[in-house]
Amino acid sequence: MKKMVASIATGVIIFGATITTASAAEYEVKKGDNLWDIAEEHNTSVDELVEINELKTTMIHPKQTLFINDIYKVQKGDTLIGISDEYDVSVEDLKDWNNLKSDIIAIGQELKIKGVNIEQDDSEATSEDSSSQSNESGQSAEPVQTSSNTNKNASQEQSSQDDPDGKTVTVTATAYTADCEGCSGVTSTGVDLNANPDAKVIAVDPSVIPLGSEVYVEGYGYATAADVGGSINGEKIDVHVPSKDEANSWGVRTVDVTIVN
Repeated sequence: MKKMVASIATGVIIFGATITTASAAEYEVKKGDNLWDIAEEHNTSVDELVEINELKTTMIHPKQTLFINDIYKVQKGDTLIGISDEYDVSVEDLKDWNNLKSDIIAIGQELKIKGVNIEQDDSEATSEDSSSQSNESGQSAEPVQTSSNTNKNASQEQSSQDDPDGKTVTVTATAYTADCEGCSGVTSTGVDLNANPDAKVIAVDPSVIPLGSEVYVEGYGYATAADVGGSINGEKIDVHVPSKDEANSWGVRTVDVTIVN
């Protein structure tokens, strides 16, 4: 299971009452809770809580289970289809909830997942428990990896990240930010950079790097080709950064861009 930016904190205290997390996207109401405080604590609204839980009134009672929206942070290799399968929702729902104009999502982009319940992978938990029980009973367990092997694997993984497979082009790279006068902050493919300032996005000439491609940019990392620009023609790119200072620090560089997929 991929990591989630959890919308619920275990053991949050509201007016002396504890909200207990029942799973990644639900909690059990305790005495003293009310929808207004719950909504404020979890950065949502009473209307959303009422809607996703199909409540007839705003009255809640102890031991009632309420669903909370989750926020999923897009990682390298993610697709809307993959995320929708993991959460058992439709691609159209994901697009509707997040005002997406296309199926293109950017690494680092945060997606709202409304009213779903994701549980721990039982197979992983069973595997870990079995391993633990085996060790405690004195039975043989899988050999522990030596530090030299661990370091070797870590080195190989880092090397793979720095030298990914795919077509590589050498480009001139500048940087831009959504925080500028007259900027909408929304890419040509619909990624809202104002709402996702840490999203790894580059503007490209689609004839050189297709829109929607996952790329690895030297000195920038993995990103998504999710924008275009009037001055981005030919072998040029513009990398998105959160602030003007970072854009100025980037300057103009010659970098290699590998089109991963």
